Amino acid sequence: MKDATMPIFSPDRHAHVPSYVKLTKQPIAGGTYRPLANDEDSNACAPSALSGHHGSKLYTQKSAIHATSDNTSIFISGAGTLPCLPEMVSSGSVSKDVIDNNNQITPSKLQPQQPTEQPLNEAVSVCKKAAHTTAKTLSAAGHAVAKAAKTTGHAIHVAVTAVKTAWHTFTNFKAVQLIIKFFRKAYGPWKKRMRFSYAFYAIVFTLLTSAEVIFLQWGVYSEPTYDKGDEVDQTTKILNSVAGQVTKFVSQMWLEQKSLFLVNFVGLGLIYLALIFVTNRFWIATLLFGTAITAFGVANSIKIQLRNEPIIPADFTFISGGDAGNIASFIPDNSQQFVENAVTVVIWIIAICLLLFLLDRRKCFIYCSWRKPFASAKNTVGTFSRALAAVVSVVILASYATNLGTGGSWSNMWAAKQGYTPTLFDAAEDARNNGPATTFLSLTKAPTMDKPEGYSKQKMQAISKKYSKLANSINKSRTQQLTDSTAIMILSETFADPTRLPDITFDEDPIPNIRNIMGTTTSGTMLSPGYGGGTANIEYQALTGLSLANFSDSMIVPYQQLVPTQSNPYSFNQIWTQKYGESGSEAVHPYYQSMYLRNTNYKKFGFSHLYSLDSATPVEHTEKIGESPYVSDSSTYQDVLDLIKNQKNPEFLQVVTMQNHMPYSNYYEAEDVLQSSVTDDTPDDEHSAINVFSTGLKYTDQATLDFLSQLNQINKPITVIFYGDHLPGIYLKEEQNPDDSFLLHETDYFIWSNDASPSANVKLDDSEAAFSSSNYFMSSAAEHMNAKISPYLALLTKLHEEIPAISRVISNRGGIGLGTATYLQSDGTVTDSTSMSKTQKQLLADYKLVQYDQTSGKNYLKESDFMSVD
Repeated sequence: MKDATMPIFSPDRHAHVPSYVKLTKQPIAGGTYRPLANDEDSNACAPSALSGHHGSKLYTQKSAIHATSDNTSIFISGAGTLPCLPEMVSSGSVSKDVIDNNNQITPSKLQPQQPTEQPLNEAVSVCKKAAHTTAKTLSAAGHAVAKAAKTTGHAIHVAVTAVKTAWHTFTNFKAVQLIIKFFRKAYGPWKKRMRFSYAFYAIVFTLLTSAEVIFLQWGVYSEPTYDKGDEVDQTTKILNSVAGQVTKFVSQMWLEQKSLFLVNFVGLGLIYLALIFVTNRFWIATLLFGTAITAFGVANSIKIQLRNEPIIPADFTFISGGDAGNIASFIPDNSQQFVENAVTVVIWIIAICLLLFLLDRRKCFIYCSWRKPFASAKNTVGTFSRALAAVVSVVILASYATNLGTGGSWSNMWAAKQGYTPTLFDAAEDARNNGPATTFLSLTKAPTMDKPEGYSKQKMQAISKKYSKLANSINKSRTQQLTDSTAIMILSETFADPTRLPDITFDEDPIPNIRNIMGTTTSGTMLSPGYGGGTANIEYQALTGLSLANFSDSMIVPYQQLVPTQSNPYSFNQIWTQKYGESGSEAVHPYYQSMYLRNTNYKKFGFSHLYSLDSATPVEHTEKIGESPYVSDSSTYQDVLDLIKNQKNPEFLQVVTMQNHMPYSNYYEAEDVLQSSVTDDTPDDEHSAINVFSTGLKYTDQATLDFLSQLNQINKPITVIFYGDHLPGIYLKEEQNPDDSFLLHETDYFIWSNDASPSANVKLDDSEAAFSSSNYFMSSAAEHMNAKISPYLALLTKLHEEIPAISRVISNRGGIGLGTATYLQSDGTVTDSTSMSKTQKQLLADYKLVQYDQTSGKNYLKESDFMSVD
């Protein structure tokens, strides 16, 4: 600098915005920061004298120096001291010469009377330095983020530009220009297209709903068959045909004053309206309704054909359980064309609805605006109406459906006035008489069981004491314990003697081995509640001792409607688990575990494992016979043998086979198929199915003999309870004959013990065993084994003596059991509950109380030893 004494601050020069350069950084080693004084005395150099100059910066100027001080401290080199100049105090500036000669200042001149401020100022200095470092770091990060954003933005800009360029290139093609011009010209008329009227909507609504009612009704009927010798006039044939029965169902509104068509129309119409108001799109709702109900009708028709049972709400647990694909595998070959035609119809429904949706300018069924619901009175009213209509339609549908099956409710009373007479114990018959839609909706809310007269805690305690005395009396003569033996309960899928039905004969006996076994051990005929289906119901009765005959008519499938909602349902395997814990019971089912919710229900029953195709530990043996899709019985038996060989203690083993499950296609080698003789008017499809089914029984017969032979080689007491669940739904001709109804509900059972068991070669008298139902199997097995029983088993033992078989028979277009439970006497004849003896009536009343207490009541018996075996 030319003039070292020139003032650092110069307002004149600052006004002309001179250029500045930063002073050279001073070394800081050994130095400290001390506050500058702000004292009136120019000779004072106290640290507080410069407190008003916070944040000062020092600059040098090429021609003159100018700076404004904002610091509260000044660096003092450890090599010397800085003289306190008057200019420094007054202007807050320090000349370069002063700074360069700061070694002339001694520490003694810097007000030693305030030494305590030095640590504080040092702390402040450290904080400021840290803040500066943080700010610098954040600034660097900010710059990095900004740079990245800029780079990304540039990349996006480049991409958008490329897309725009490509789009412009594409639209500049001559062909594309012609298309654009066409649509520009068409846009005007398209924008002015008509809004379909609500009257048109009403017409579509009425026609589609009516068509679906007729389609559903058509699916539950079948063409009648006539013997060649029958003389039937053409008019009768027309009236009894499917078309004639559907026509009668519709026309009875005028001919018989029974408006069941209207009841079904209202049920489906409420579903349709709910879809319309919830989606607020008429054509979308129409698409959903038409597709869903058509698919429902197809599935309903096939299930009626296969199992003589319509679709019920509980069936949807198959879908939720992931079994939809498995169910599809049950579709018989003769229904494939029907399914394909239905798919074509559904495709047309979808295409037409989408086309009309595009052509209809009225997009919303009820005008509304969710974006600006209160922008105007029209928007406010429309939005409120749309929301209210959706809620009200769903509430009305739910109320109608849940009350339809409840006597005395508003929807039930209205339907009754139209001619609705429910027969839900036979869902197939109910669907034929009242319509599948009404049957389905009636079962959406299924009461389990009506409360028996006199039910109370005191009454149940009295029943517990009563049958405890009976059990003690029976146990005095019995020497064995159930839990000392392994009990194997085998439900053999669709096992029933095919020679029992009339007009069918075979060149060889399909089941010679089992017939021989039945002649040497406890055996008889079982009255099955199902025909063509109902496996889970028969299994439920066998495991629990409860009977479907005691449930309300709307309780169709307890495995799906009841057990999943129970917290601690009782089953006979718990006799073993109470003694041996988890190792007391296991189950084998060579199919998918969620079928009929077995995986859920078996856990509730207390089974430690369910071995299936898709369980965590799957069945090991999965061999099949020929082209059959199902695991053979011999493979299933081998899995059971493996469990027995590896068991630590006696067990209860539950086994459900699959080999003979429908459908019955050409699975086996032609030379192995049994040949039957049938009447000339038997349809070819039925004859072929009978042959294939009977061939499967032949394989079961041999596999069962081999299984029992291997059990005889095991030195452990084992008892087998073997039974068929129901007949297959292939006897189309017999279904038409009410006289054959009883035969279509008879299957076979036997109870057998191996040589290591004390009950080997035991055969109960036919007076006790000739007729039975699956709810009695455990009490009969205990009697066969001479084993002690619980009060509950004592009740079943006594009840079996008085009423040999109890079942809610699902009959076929007439015959036994319609409207009431079916009870058999010891000679196999049907008895009526009103003609029973006093003892029979009392036993039946006690049985109903026990069943109600377990399923719908307070479970008072759980507090007693009613289920315990001493």
